Amino acid sequence: MATGLLLVGALPGTAWAAEPDPRVGLGAGWLDAESASSNVKLLAHRDKPAGFVDPANPGNFGYVASDLAFGGKYAFLGNYNGFNIVDVSNPTKPKLATSVVCPGGQGDLSVHGNLLFMSVEESRARVDCTTNPAGTRFQGIRVFDISDVLNPKQVAAVQLCRGSHTHTLVTDPKDPNNVYVYVSGTAGVRPATTMEGCNTNPATGENPSRWRIDIIKVPVAAPEQAAVVNQPRLFTDPKTGRIDGLQNGPQAPQHPSGGPWLPRPDTNACHDITAFPAIGLAAGACQGNGILIDISDPANPVRIDEVSDPNFAYWHSATFNNDGTKVIFTDEWGGGGAPHCLASEQPQWGANAIFDIVDRKMKFASYYKLPAPQSTQENCVAHNGSLIPVPGRDIMMQAWYQGGISVFDFTDSAHPREIAFFDRGPVKADTLELGGFWSAYWYNGNLYGNEIARGLDVLALTPSALLSKAEITAASQVKLARFNAQSQPKITWKPSFAVARAYYDQLVRANAIDPKLKDRVDEFLDRAEDYADGGKRSAAAAQLRAVSNKLDAPQHQKLKQAMLDLAASL
Repeated sequence: MATGLLLVGALPGTAWAAEPDPRVGLGAGWLDAESASSNVKLLAHRDKPAGFVDPANPGNFGYVASDLAFGGKYAFLGNYNGFNIVDVSNPTKPKLATSVVCPGGQGDLSVHGNLLFMSVEESRARVDCTTNPAGTRFQGIRVFDISDVLNPKQVAAVQLCRGSHTHTLVTDPKDPNNVYVYVSGTAGVRPATTMEGCNTNPATGENPSRWRIDIIKVPVAAPEQAAVVNQPRLFTDPKTGRIDGLQNGPQAPQHPSGGPWLPRPDTNACHDITAFPAIGLAAGACQGNGILIDISDPANPVRIDEVSDPNFAYWHSATFNNDGTKVIFTDEWGGGGAPHCLASEQPQWGANAIFDIVDRKMKFASYYKLPAPQSTQENCVAHNGSLIPVPGRDIMMQAWYQGGISVFDFTDSAHPREIAFFDRGPVKADTLELGGFWSAYWYNGNLYGNEIARGLDVLALTPSALLSKAEITAASQVKLARFNAQSQPKITWKPSFAVARAYYDQLVRANAIDPKLKDRVDEFLDRAEDYADGGKRSAAAAQLRAVSNKLDAPQHQKLKQAMLDLAASL
């Protein structure tokens, strides 16, 4: 049985807001719903293109918009019917570059150099991207060459017993020539007559296809050689050797709400794995458990800790903070298709669980749930998100389906707090029609949301008492060549006045700097920036060093170091 069991009601979750929230009661509409926002602005919206939407049924599961990936100036938009590539070099005018029709769900995407990886799990999929019944059935990972981004070409297709619901790219800092794909398959096991070696019963076969993940090794220079190299049993009980050694069924006959678990917390696969190669760890959201994995040898991962929670129906995804000292797991209670952000429901259901990582063990800190109740016409529950790289803070943006996008600070892991949001009304006023944000990720200064029924949104943070202009600028200065949310990069910040100001603003906000010293630092920062703008770099550096000598308190050290680093860079 998993360790770290949490007790029902032992710790409070995020309470529903006491004051009226503008997200409550928004008018419905497919492409014309009312919207509400706080501390973010909508820069652009692009409807789903023809061939990826059913106008008569916007929530048609055959055309659901799914996960996002980014590379260079492009956003790659997953869809159950294929994928779209959008040029976001001008975020106010996203431009469709090309569309690739390739049905098969789930359509999760990742990018590595000139390679695009796509998850396929539905039995309608065929190797050649058609649905021709006479074609060869395909469930697994597709690999496309996108060196010509306007003309992607499939160069590999790795068949798997349970297909690929999601996948994670894992790089090895010691081996730039290969990339590993951790595949989480959650579909039914294919019969051996369809794919040799597939097996469902651990009692009758040497290679049962449940209770494992698949690892594909892909030579970057020869992706056509992609092949499965390991199928590790991450759920094995170390004492008994049972491969189904973690949670196997709910801990109670029904969810604490009194309703069904939907789905059952049965740990026979991971739904999603997030890798953080820079720290040698991955976090697996594995149906009935959250697990911590050592990936220092990417081809041979090892589980090092696990937790469970009777409030959780389905451990869905994971996100580390940038220091690797915390991890957030989401619970997709209801499977994403149910309205589980109701005022009548407890805030620890269908929420996030935040854990501190201490000595490579996970310690529960708190829950966070969207603080605005939604209607019964809106499917809503915790879903995919990513960090926003504000120096000195742990900030995450997250999709909540028709609950919209929530941006929250979890620097104090025991007391997370929402700092921004964007939301629309339901797709339909009188019935629940599938819609809302599947994924919401930060990339190179902007926020992107892939909306199931409506298309792509591009947003930007705006300054507020909760997030300053300098903090937003410092985050915007981080530029990545590519971004896959399930393959977390270690973020570093180049010395800049924005970074120094961000740390200064945080001290002021927390009342952690004496007023006289605050004014002195502000004065010297202004003077140093004026000198630097005027080409007087040595004088600017001298100002920074002079005032940094006044910053002796422990809480001032991040600001002091940022100023010294900036002085050195000048």
